[in-house]
Amino acid sequence: MMMSRPVVLVFLLVILIITSQFEWKQQLANEIEASPIISQKQQQISNREEIIKEKIILSQEKNIQRLNELVQSLQLQLLQCRGSNNTINDTGSSFTANGNEIENKHMLED
Repeated sequence: MMMSRPVVLVFLLVILIITSQFEWKQQLANEIEASPIISQKQQQISNREEIIKEKIILSQEKNIQRLNELVQSLQLQLLQCRGSNNTINDTGSSFTANGNEIENKHMLED
């Protein structure tokens, strides 16, 4: 019994479709199995990135704290310099005032 040519072609086409669907299902299953591994790797990478970002932020905060301490120290030094400068100016002006008084007394006595 010989099958007609169109029937054989249809039969082969059906077999081809069925086998290709099995291959697609296997590929999909493999991709689904691989996707959790990929997502876990992506999660690990993002976790590492977050840790690095946190370390950078902590380092920057420490640097900012050091800079703030330096600014406070410089402000204190500036205040001390102003205070000693005012003391010198006050002393100098009192010497000048005393000198003027003495000169005025000498002029009055003459």
